[in-house]
Amino acid sequence: MEAPRKDQDIVEKDLGVSLEKEVSTDAQSDSSRSYMLKIKSRFPWYKLAISIFVGAFFTAWWLSILIQDRTRPKWLIPTVFYWMLMIRLITLHTRILPWVFSKCQYVWYFVTERLYKLMPQRYQRLLVGATVTVAVMLVGGFVPTETEFSKRQDRAVSFFGIVVAIAGLYLTSNNRSKINWNTVIGGMLMQFIVALFVLRTSAGYDIFNFISVLARELLGFAKEGVAFLTNHDVANMGMFFFAVLPSVAFFVAFVHIWYYFGVIQWAIGKFAYFFFWSLKVSGAESVAAAASPFIGIGESAVLIKDLMPLLTKAELHQVMTSGFSTISGAVLVGYIGLGLNAEALVTSCVMSIPASLAVSKLRYPETEEPVTAGKFQIQKSHDENDPDKPQNVLQAFSQGATLGIRIAGTMLAQCLCIIALVYLFNGILTWFGNFWGINHFSLELILSYIIYPISFLLGTPRNEVYLVSKLLATKFIQNEYVSYTMMMTQSPYKDMSKRGILIATYAMCGFSNLGSMGITLGVLNTLTQGSRSADVASTIFSALISGGISTSISAAIAGMLIHDLGGYNLGPANNA
Repeated sequence: MEAPRKDQDIVEKDLGVSLEKEVSTDAQSDSSRSYMLKIKSRFPWYKLAISIFVGAFFTAWWLSILIQDRTRPKWLIPTVFYWMLMIRLITLHTRILPWVFSKCQYVWYFVTERLYKLMPQRYQRLLVGATVTVAVMLVGGFVPTETEFSKRQDRAVSFFGIVVAIAGLYLTSNNRSKINWNTVIGGMLMQFIVALFVLRTSAGYDIFNFISVLARELLGFAKEGVAFLTNHDVANMGMFFFAVLPSVAFFVAFVHIWYYFGVIQWAIGKFAYFFFWSLKVSGAESVAAAASPFIGIGESAVLIKDLMPLLTKAELHQVMTSGFSTISGAVLVGYIGLGLNAEALVTSCVMSIPASLAVSKLRYPETEEPVTAGKFQIQKSHDENDPDKPQNVLQAFSQGATLGIRIAGTMLAQCLCIIALVYLFNGILTWFGNFWGINHFSLELILSYIIYPISFLLGTPRNEVYLVSKLLATKFIQNEYVSYTMMMTQSPYKDMSKRGILIATYAMCGFSNLGSMGITLGVLNTLTQGSRSADVASTIFSALISGGISTSISAAIAGMLIHDLGGYNLGPANNA
């Protein structure tokens, strides 16, 4: 009996030591917390002092740029950054910004109420809104002089293509009597103004060019990671495995840092509130539409995961349309690495937000009462008691890296399997076609002739309409990466004109393909726990087509507004 007693004494002694260590650690933690509380109570103005120091430092930095002759021509981006920072520092200590917004809203509602009284009938207000939108498009598209990249007859074709798209959506609408024309008209006008700002003003070009430069720099950092694992020669290869997938993994990990600090949620919230207020859509729709270009359809749906089982069919349609009409930020960075025009990709992603809202509400109007009608709220990605919530920024980055590898692996598997499946079908079709004397009979060939009129209505140069339709068909059957690679590396696609390449870049900048439809179906069924599988399945193909139309309208608007392409890097295109 002595030996067990001795062992028990040892265990109790070890347990006592561990408990003493835990108590000591907790005491040290409490002591450090109390020490910080003492500092905060003694110096309650420390946050204000830090803000003043940061504001003074960046004020000196901004003034030095304006004063020096060498840096003064580059004033725009530093000025935008400086004033955004100063506004944020001011709003940390005062509530002046909500006060300013409330006064602006008061003026806006005061003016619009007067206009509404002058036009008591709803159809009169809609007619005025539509007239203003069409007038802005005509003036912005046709008044500027012609260039070698933009003839007025080509702009007219692009404008006619927009009219055909809207007419087609109206004729095939699920319920024409329930269409919310405020959302449709406002979304089209907003989409055109964004394109006008980027393609026709130097300030817009400079801002979006700055964003694209940041994306390219971020891509360069991912290459350094690849070089560490392999070597610099492999890192600079233009292969999908070494160029796109590492960028996706790194970008997802990098974004999780900003998720941890709440920056992403804050930015999405501001975008979402703007569209919720201006286009009169539900809170769930505004969040999903604003988030899709930044984080993709799966992650944007996670932001409203608790609401997913409660969404109306029209809201489900809108959530899917938003995802199909754009590409996520992670994929965007990877595609820039292929040499695609970054300004066009970034602009298309921003334009897709109002475009998807307008197209979806035209194709599938709301006939029910949404739960989030008149409400706006972004759910937290992690509950306070969630064990998966990162405890520090390093853990957030690590979780992001793990998720990035999963997303990159999913992209790899999807591309491999879908392309293999497409080639299987093409092999069967070619076997049948040989008996009819048709060589290379394929799904892409069939679809390219079906969408040939669409390529023409985008304003594509006449001798390149079939080439663009072949690229769009490849994008729909396989995915946008395959079609972008064809455009950048294969003849005759890489030899197209600058106008043709820019229009094709806009037209293919979206997830509207058969592979993405399968991914979306799985994600939404998981989030709804299968309770809405029938509704998702019944509306997903309509959302897929609507997403493609949204992207095509962006391409047509770009075809109207293309003016001077001298400053645009359009990859391999050398001819005009």
